[in-house]
Amino acid sequence: MRSKAWKRTLCAALVLGLAGWISVLAQDATPTHFRGVINDYSPVSGNTTAWELHGPWSLTLNKETGKAHFSTALTMGLSAVGQTSSALQNITLAQHTHSITMDGMITYNPTDCPPAAAGTPGYTARIEVKGTASVFANGNVPPFGQFSGLQVCISGGVLEPNVPFSNVTLVFADGAAGHFGMQAIHGVVRRATDSADSDRRGRIE
Repeated sequence: MRSKAWKRTLCAALVLGLAGWISVLAQDATPTHFRGVINDYSPVSGNTTAWELHGPWSLTLNKETGKAHFSTALTMGLSAVGQTSSALQNITLAQHTHSITMDGMITYNPTDCPPAAAGTPGYTARIEVKGTASVFANGNVPPFGQFSGLQVCISGGVLEPNVPFSNVTLVFADGAAGHFGMQAIHGVVRRATDSADSDRRGRIE
C-alpha cells in the first residue's frame, strides 16, 4: 500500500513539475515588447449607429516581476454608416479620444481569453494581462469614472509557419464596459520584439 501511495505521489509531483517546466519555457520564449493597432466597432445602442474605435497600442512585459504595462490611444466616433446627410454635414459624430494605461499581472497560455470571431480562422491565446485601467476622455476623467477593469489578450497561429503573435483583444469591465461595451475589442499585433529596438519573427509590417 505504501508503495502504491508513493508512486501516486511521485506521478503527481512529476506532472506538476512538467507543467511548471512548460510554463517556464513558454515565458522564456515570449517577446517582451508588443505593438499594434486597434480597429473595431462597439455595439449599436439606442437609435445610433455603432461607434468606431481606432488607435495604436503597446504592451511591455517584465518577466522578473510577472507584471506588464499596457497603453493605447484611441479615437472614437459614431460610424458614418446609417447616418443622415445632415449629421454628416454638421460633423455631429461625437468624435473624441481615450488615453488608456494599465499595469497588470501576466498569465501565459491563458484559458479565459475571447475566442476568434465567428467565421474567422481560430487562434491560440498566449498572453493575458489583467488589471485596473486608467481611462481618460479628451484628457478628462470620463463620466463613468477613471478606473475600470481591463483584460488584454495576445493570440496567434498554432503551428509553424504561422504567425505566433497576430491578434490582440481588449475586454473592459465596470464603468468602462458601459461605454466601450462588454464584448472583445479587436486589433492586430504589428511587432513582437525581445527589446525596444530588436526585431523578432512574428512581426507584421
